[in-house]
Amino acid sequence: MGSSASRRMEDSLSRSRAEDPSVSDLAAILHYLIRRLCGGQVHIISTNHDDSDEEFVAAASPPRIEHTPNTKNLQKSEITLITKQSCGLLQSKGRKKPKSTTSMIFSRESGVFGDGAFTRGDRCRITNNLLPHTKVHTVKHRNKMFCGIYSSDGQQFVTASQDRFIRLYQTGSEGLREVSHIQARDVGWSILDTTFSPDGRSIVYSSWSESLHLCRLADPENHEALPLCPDDRRFCIFSTVFSSDGREILGGANDGYLYVYDLECNQRALKIDGHGEDVNTVAFADSTSQILYSGGDDGLCKVWDRRTLNETSPKPVGVLAGHMDGITYIDSKGDSRYLLSNSKDQSIKLWDVRVFSSDDAQEYTRRVVSQQNWDYRWQKAPRKLTNAKDNLEGDTSVMTYRGHSVLQTLIRCHFSPAQTTGQRFIYTGCASGRVVVYDLLTGEIVKALKGHSGCVRDVSWHPYRPEIASTSWDYSVVVWGYKDTESDEEEDPVPKKVRRSPRIAEQQRKRSEHLNPSVTFTVKT
Repeated sequence: MGSSASRRMEDSLSRSRAEDPSVSDLAAILHYLIRRLCGGQVHIISTNHDDSDEEFVAAASPPRIEHTPNTKNLQKSEITLITKQSCGLLQSKGRKKPKSTTSMIFSRESGVFGDGAFTRGDRCRITNNLLPHTKVHTVKHRNKMFCGIYSSDGQQFVTASQDRFIRLYQTGSEGLREVSHIQARDVGWSILDTTFSPDGRSIVYSSWSESLHLCRLADPENHEALPLCPDDRRFCIFSTVFSSDGREILGGANDGYLYVYDLECNQRALKIDGHGEDVNTVAFADSTSQILYSGGDDGLCKVWDRRTLNETSPKPVGVLAGHMDGITYIDSKGDSRYLLSNSKDQSIKLWDVRVFSSDDAQEYTRRVVSQQNWDYRWQKAPRKLTNAKDNLEGDTSVMTYRGHSVLQTLIRCHFSPAQTTGQRFIYTGCASGRVVVYDLLTGEIVKALKGHSGCVRDVSWHPYRPEIASTSWDYSVVVWGYKDTESDEEEDPVPKKVRRSPRIAEQQRKRSEHLNPSVTFTVKT
């Protein structure tokens, strides 16, 4: 135990500390000076943690991807069929349904759609053409924003920032309206994560503290500490999530353990020795809350079954190996089959948890990750990562998505909502200040929402509206929505003038008269 604890402490002090730059400021400054002397490029880093005038970390440059996505494994996977069915992209053997929205509506009235109603897939097919693309609301603050998520019903939105405040908003067509301003308790450097309870009545937040904290929104002044009783003195939970019944909270910590806290018994229910390094992210696989996912700085995703778990000698039911660097976030599709992982190797991977990696593949991934000698918090990603074309040996992932930057902090990624998109898309924050939306079926970027001047750490898609909220280290939250460009042009009081050369216009008039003498043109110069 002593050697393991010592190794973890060294790892924590030297490699990750992903959300605590205050500990590594001296190292950052020295590294900055060395790179300046060597003529290398550096990112602007923040060393001033004063609440009033802290300088945010400037956005990095977007990566340049020089090859097309490889969809060979994806096309053979069951998720392709599932996604197409969910999005209304599969046609029955009978009469084919029209493609355009207007044609679909006309055909529905003509009885093409059976009982005269769109299926859920039909509705998703329409709304997938209405992707968020423009700013509809911006909220500015004076500190780095770490978290921003919608509640499960979409009626509330919560943010957490480095100023130690949690802000609760009501959502609506006009944007976000702040209704509560809650000061967090026992915050070290910053609030690192926050999550809604399933009923939306409570939130749990984490920081550099030995306890999670529960805040019931009906009484926001009273916060309940949930002690996790770790062995390490310097301790934090990087990632938290509620179980579907709201009885338990799962967390991933910097000591390499997963923690489960039972709210009914009011005590820690489980402590799992999960990873050799920081556990950056955790998730429940589905609504049963029996299957757990975890990802850490060792580059591995692990799958745990609580029904067969022995806390004294925990063993995962399977491991997913293939990333070349640490994992920053995991999102479950909710079907206990598929999950996403975002990584410092500048990629998102899609996994089928029914296909685990071999022992040799796991060991190879560990070796590759241990050989990485750069620090994602202030250095530029190596070219061997940003332009990696081939997967690691033994990689069992279904698909790899590249085109966003994972730098500076634990950037998050998600499946798009099932109700409105059929989970057709994957979206993520980006160190370049963008929100990047991938087509799950092709691997191509379908939207890159540009508007932040700093790293976008968290993103959240409204469960029922075409809106994405992005939370950034430039101290702002931006709500992106869909706006009909045709209606915009009709409402524009100042029509745009078309610039045209009089000579070219006269040539076109003569050519048209020659082809059709009966047509008369009036040319305005």
